Amino acid sequence: MQKIIITMLWALASVAVIALITLPVSLETQLVAGMSVLVAMMILKLLRPDGIWRLIALAFGTAVVLRYVYWRTTSTLPPLNQLENFIPGFLLYLAEMYSVLMLALSLFVVAQPLAPRPSRVRRDDADLPSVDVFIPTYNEDAELLANTMAAAKAIDYPPEKLTVWLLDDGGTLQKRNSERIGEANEAERRHAQLQKLAADLGVRYLTRERNEHAKAGNLNNGLAHSTGELVAVFDADHAPARDFLRETVGYFGEDPRLFLVQTPHFFLNPDPVERNLRTFEKMPSENEMFYGIIQRGLDKWNASFFCGSAAVLRRAALLETDGFSGISITEDCETAVELHARGWNSVYVDKPLIAGLQPATFASFIGQRSRWAQGMIQILRFRFPPFKRGLSIPQRLCYASSTLFWLFPFPRAIFLIAPLFYLFFDLQIFTASGGEFMAYTLAYMIVNLMMQNYLYGAFRWPWISELYEYVQTVHLLPAVVSVILNPRKPTFKVTAKDESISTSRISEIGMPFFIIFGVLLIGVAMTVYKVYAEPFKADVTLVVGGWNLINLIMAGCALGVVSERGERASSRRVKVSRRCDFQIGQHWLKASIEDVSVNGTRILVYGAGLDEFAKGNVSSIRFKMYADGTEGVLPVTIRNFERTSDSIAVGCYYHPSEANHHRLIADLLFANSKQWEQFQLSRRGNPGLIRGTVRFLRLALFQTYRGLVYLWRALRNRKQSGQAATAVAEHRA
Repeated sequence: MQKIIITMLWALASVAVIALITLPVSLETQLVAGMSVLVAMMILKLLRPDGIWRLIALAFGTAVVLRYVYWRTTSTLPPLNQLENFIPGFLLYLAEMYSVLMLALSLFVVAQPLAPRPSRVRRDDADLPSVDVFIPTYNEDAELLANTMAAAKAIDYPPEKLTVWLLDDGGTLQKRNSERIGEANEAERRHAQLQKLAADLGVRYLTRERNEHAKAGNLNNGLAHSTGELVAVFDADHAPARDFLRETVGYFGEDPRLFLVQTPHFFLNPDPVERNLRTFEKMPSENEMFYGIIQRGLDKWNASFFCGSAAVLRRAALLETDGFSGISITEDCETAVELHARGWNSVYVDKPLIAGLQPATFASFIGQRSRWAQGMIQILRFRFPPFKRGLSIPQRLCYASSTLFWLFPFPRAIFLIAPLFYLFFDLQIFTASGGEFMAYTLAYMIVNLMMQNYLYGAFRWPWISELYEYVQTVHLLPAVVSVILNPRKPTFKVTAKDESISTSRISEIGMPFFIIFGVLLIGVAMTVYKVYAEPFKADVTLVVGGWNLINLIMAGCALGVVSERGERASSRRVKVSRRCDFQIGQHWLKASIEDVSVNGTRILVYGAGLDEFAKGNVSSIRFKMYADGTEGVLPVTIRNFERTSDSIAVGCYYHPSEANHHRLIADLLFANSKQWEQFQLSRRGNPGLIRGTVRFLRLALFQTYRGLVYLWRALRNRKQSGQAATAVAEHRA
């Protein structure tokens, strides 16, 4: 009886909503209603941002969105007999409906995300499961791998129950026997070097005969040679904190059907957007929206998925599916889909327990995102989660959200060029007056932005998601089209991480953004011309011109993204406060470690004079390790030094010459996870829609200027190079 009553109430509510959104009203009434909803949402955001009031505010916004969808569907499409208008108009309509669909899926996933789970730290070692730690590698630098292996070996866990494996796909027998002598010699050298390094660090080295099925095949080879009850996976550039296993393995004892505990990916260096815009220290990173909100939303529906690293998996579950799935090039999410469909469960622990590196150059960033996009489209094609047997309805919706998201290059491209159809070719792809645009479209856009601010708040500033999607669209669009046409074509490519840019330059794949900016700028000129030449259509022209202007502002900000800043450092420094001793000659002076990075550290030395330091000298620092309290001595090379009020600030590079030195570096940088959490919290803050928009406009204007300056310098240098080449040729002649 109760179910019948609930069903009837839902039916009545649905009828009421349909009646509300289809109610014929005047333009003035629609405008007043839209403004009233906006004011109500603002008041609720200020007074009652959480709980049931958050859902009420989102419901208000949803009503405006649905009202817009009804109006858009019934009143704005061009006539079917005008194909030159109807085809681009219908494409624009589909792009908007895709955006509405993704908003609906986002509301389902993150309207009320699961609160961070309580800690499951276990101190009783008696019945802890055995764990194999897999570090898959292909072409990463040995020093980078040494730090990751040293951090993995230092994990706080009974040594007899912990085995660390280096899974080397760069030294396979296939590579060592290659017909290309240079490639074979490099693989042989790498094989010998990593074997010795692993042995020195107490890590088991494993390679295989052939490079089959990329990372999934490498991990499955590790499964075949190991026996641990649980498997932890860390990418080559993802080093774990000491408490990684203590914070994760406890969940497996509570649920025998648990196959995954996933933790967030924290990065020590900015991605190219953050680095070139200089927002890394003050704005939440792009990945924080996914790991801080979306994964918690997925976790609520038992749909948080494996992200390839920083995770622990149950061997028994993996063996049920013959190991890690390898049909797509995103083996992580594909594996999770299959195991969720078989009734296994997952858990997401919202605490940064690893620190890694992400691509530093824009080209590498796009290469990484192309792989993600193509892999998720492959999953959509081969597994099709919305109808995957075994998944619950919430899980199907969650995976639909995660995979369909990567179709965003299509609507983004359409939103970019749509106003140009009207401005350049006078096509009527959206039949509405300027007043209707104000009453329906503008209200919808503002409500959409407010709902995003409600959903993601301190984890994503206004307009930043749009910027990230735009800068990826230009190069991801052909990649997504390619995988749709030929889903088996993409192959796994390792993303370069430990990069640095010595000189400022425009990215090698950045020129299309300047061309697009130029076209949109011409669109602004066309807006002015059409307002002057066709004043009777000025209202529509101004609306479309405003749309094009928003695109121009976004495109201008993107010029700064592809204008690579020259920096020697590949990673940012993390602030610490740790006592140590600094060696000068035969003496040890009291000192304090102020910050650390992957490559070096900054130390305050007390009781010394400037004349006792020399750039390039090799010295040492001595400190107690977190791992066991023993003292370690780490060689460093002095890079720079300066006088402070009561000490000498010394910048140093690490100077490792043996395996133990990498243990010390790992202890300095990776042992304490709390320092990463504090850094994340320091840059989280919700500026709100108005202040966030103002910040973005300021940022976009400056980055437009900077990008154009880089372009002018690049053209000038090219001209000078051409003149020099001509002069040399004439001299030789």
